[in-house]
Amino acid sequence: MPKTSASPLQRHRVINLYSTNGPSRLSVIRTVHGGVTVLSPQGEIDLHTAHRLRQVLTADRDHCPTRVVVDLRWVIFMDFSGINALIDLYRATRDRPGWLRLSGIQAPVWRIVQLSGLDVVLDCYPTVHRALTR
Repeated sequence: MPKTSASPLQRHRVINLYSTNGPSRLSVIRTVHGGVTVLSPQGEIDLHTAHRLRQVLTADRDHCPTRVVVDLRWVIFMDFSGINALIDLYRATRDRPGWLRLSGIQAPVWRIVQLSGLDVVLDCYPTVHRALTR
């Protein structure tokens, strides 16, 4: 299980940690900060792991979040399966009064976000803090 330092932003409740093993490894930490769900995937989001992002949100169907920040700073690779997972999350939040924001996108992932046009549809921020305080 990954360790995190206790910065002021991280002083919120950890709800779940999801991980998968295999050729591509992905862990997703789901936290809540001021009523906003923050998903922090670590690793690769691809055909084998994209379902984890969907699974994290559907873990508690009675309390499906409407305001979500996906912190992509620890994602080292993402293919179009990851883009599709983010689009699914966007649709789930759009159907209710809510939103989906991306933060911390690194250069390799930023390229596919731009190619897909997702940066035009979703608000993107350099940090989780900026995404939460907008």
